[in-house]
Amino acid sequence: MRASKFRSVILLAIILCLSSVDVGVVAKQKQKKTKQAPSGTAVMWERPSNISSRDLFLGPGGASMRPDLRRITFIKEEKGGYSKKYLIRDASGREWVAKIGKEAQSETSAIRLLWGVGYLTEVNYLVPRVTIPGKGTFNNVRFEARPESWDRVGEWKWKRNPFVGTPEYQGLKIMMAMINNWDLKDSNNEIIQTNGELRYVISDLGATFGHASTTPLFWRLTRSRNNPQKYTGAKFLDKVKGDRVVLHFGGKNRGLMKDITIRDAQWLSGWLSQLSDQQLRDAFRAANYRPDQINMLARAVRERSNELRDLRRAEQIGRLR
Repeated sequence: MRASKFRSVILLAIILCLSSVDVGVVAKQKQKKTKQAPSGTAVMWERPSNISSRDLFLGPGGASMRPDLRRITFIKEEKGGYSKKYLIRDASGREWVAKIGKEAQSETSAIRLLWGVGYLTEVNYLVPRVTIPGKGTFNNVRFEARPESWDRVGEWKWKRNPFVGTPEYQGLKIMMAMINNWDLKDSNNEIIQTNGELRYVISDLGATFGHASTTPLFWRLTRSRNNPQKYTGAKFLDKVKGDRVVLHFGGKNRGLMKDITIRDAQWLSGWLSQLSDQQLRDAFRAANYRPDQINMLARAVRERSNELRDLRRAEQIGRLR
């Protein structure tokens, strides 16, 4: 009898222990589910106080954030994406993601043009030549900053975000068509929490300054990135239908471009027109393009900006190049 009672006590103790484990697991799961959303003021664009004074060669990081290349330390390889990427540390202790390959130049210039007209962006620089210990020596490497004060809290969606319908959101979509960013997918977008703000930025702009067919059947065969000749030969505007602007856009999520109006286009062109020809050249000079490519690309951006400006005067498709 005593043995039977003893076994009962042991069994009850085991049940209570298992119950406490289950309660602990459930409590942790609930804690995860109730994790607070990141707080801060959502920002995508800030009105530039003086566009003409913006340094599009150094970009949003200016001279103070330039990488110190006297010593480079390899940390790890970053997985995912089209390009090879390494997380590294420079001589000042700052961390960077070094992007190797064709997208490095185009992304560097894209960041500068967006920042030039007020959009919040990543901070990057193009390093013409660098040796990463244990990995090799590379030409034209994009260094993207990883400041300690920037907390990457998730991606934002093109079709659902706090800015849908605003001039800055419409302008951003036009900018994507202007620089031929055909890789419009949510995973390329980032929300960065810093200084009480939630900054909505496009973190990957490598698939720009090339061309992509607007015909779905040929899209994968014709798409290119960082191809100045293809970019400058590509069409930008198709036509104007009433108050709607039809952009010649062959990228992913092309449905985003269906609600662009003349008013949206002129809002953006009003800011773009304030950038000087030298600033446009600086945006491409920063990416170490050849002089002939710098002039070619800057001229193409200016022409596209002028097309947006002149929409009100365009009476027929033939007047749109």
